[in-house]
Amino acid sequence: MTLIAFTAVATVTLLLCVMTGPDRDDLDEFYTASGSLSPVRNGLAIAGDYISAASVLGGIGVIALTGYDGVVLLLATALSLVLLMFLLAEPLRNAGRFTMGDALTRRLSGPSARPARIATAVATLTALMPLMLVQLAGAGDLLAFVLGFDSEGAKTGSMVLLGALMISYAAIGGMRGTALIQIVKTVILLASAAVVSVLVLRRFDGDFGALAAQAARGSGLGEAFLGTGPLFAGSAAPRIDMVVSQLTVVLGAACLPHVTMRVYTARNAPEVRRSMAWAVSAATVFALFALVIGFGAAALVGRQAVTAADPQGNTSILLTARALFGAEASGVGTLVFTSVATAVFLTLLASVGGMILACANSLAHDVFAPRRRLGPHAEMTTARLAALAVGVVTIALAATVQHRNLQPLVTLSFCLGASALAPALVYSLFWRRFTRTGLLCTLLGGSAGALALMTGTNLVSGSPNSAFPAHDFNWFPFTTPGIASIPLGFALGWLGTVVSSRAAQREQRRSYEAVEAEILAGPVRNGG
Repeated sequence: MTLIAFTAVATVTLLLCVMTGPDRDDLDEFYTASGSLSPVRNGLAIAGDYISAASVLGGIGVIALTGYDGVVLLLATALSLVLLMFLLAEPLRNAGRFTMGDALTRRLSGPSARPARIATAVATLTALMPLMLVQLAGAGDLLAFVLGFDSEGAKTGSMVLLGALMISYAAIGGMRGTALIQIVKTVILLASAAVVSVLVLRRFDGDFGALAAQAARGSGLGEAFLGTGPLFAGSAAPRIDMVVSQLTVVLGAACLPHVTMRVYTARNAPEVRRSMAWAVSAATVFALFALVIGFGAAALVGRQAVTAADPQGNTSILLTARALFGAEASGVGTLVFTSVATAVFLTLLASVGGMILACANSLAHDVFAPRRRLGPHAEMTTARLAALAVGVVTIALAATVQHRNLQPLVTLSFCLGASALAPALVYSLFWRRFTRTGLLCTLLGGSAGALALMTGTNLVSGSPNSAFPAHDFNWFPFTTPGIASIPLGFALGWLGTVVSSRAAQREQRRSYEAVEAEILAGPVRNGG
């Protein structure tokens, strides 16, 4: 039944992409769906891009294994959308047109903008590639798990099949097609999570306290499950590490390009605000459902069974749905499990499809189009070819690393967003004197700093659950390098601007003041 449901979903979503994809050489339609999405639909699409497989699988798994620490981290992701809504969404939409490169180079022109656009594309690929690898590898493993395949060849084949679907979504559907899939995914995911949450609470007569107590016993951690500490037990300073991890998630998730690209689909600033309000509401509701499901996994399944299926707990939501009805599931139990599995598959497909689209758009619009002076038809063709290239590379890399613990890659993506993209956006949108040198230092230096520091954390080596458990080159005493890389990214942007010539600073100030009203207040687009 799960195979039938998955096949039906894949067929229908691919058909929707074909039907809703751009049918003419209109860059606005391909990149922003011509601003045709209502605030409700746009908000659900933003939430769909934001609620990735890392949240659905990894987030619920962390809650099931560590309790309170996992809850706080998942709630930090919802807070990240609040930050995007109040601080960045409207100025970003007003400053840009299609990609983040448009917003970051708004004050630059001619040849001086090309290095900045290329650096933005590099930062985009660097930030999203780790997250795509995690989700694509997880998609292959999950499909094999649900269908009962054990061989490595079957897992790799499943991953290649799903990767091909993800490439098709991005290349064929463009912004409108991927938005429609994200909307369907968000609705199905919230509905499935709501059903599982209600059933979990029903097992405990609606008493969340009884659920929490049983979860603490089933987790094997006892009272520590309901307190701070288990997730960062291997850190030199657990409380500091937890705060830094939350800050990294809040800053990083808000600035990842596959999320920020959705703000360009709004016609004007009021619609951006309404869209973000819907997105925040959907993400918060999902976080509450995830809390109940994660506790339900610990209470009904138990730590041993959760880690036996997956050491990181990525199958917790499926195990919980199965445990609610026992080994001999009834027709209703099978239907619930199938619905949850379908929602998870759709989450994986839609999330990676959106990330591939963001990378392809940046390559086509920020790298190739300015250099070769491409027309609309050629630029759209380039974007589709870039989607194919990014997808193939992602599949190849995911097949190489799928047998390792990929949790460090999720942390790395958020850290790159917080250390490079966040300071670049804040400085570009709000600092008058910010120069091209400062932008390059922030994007490239912040990314390099996060990558270098990440290699020394205990997520990479030095612990049984690290990516390289047999080695120990752990020299950085924190789980997340954000405690050093985030200040480094902001400092490099400031330093690069300060060392620029006074003439360059004055020129940037004049350029910013010329567009300041548009960025902060925002003109209505033609036809908007």
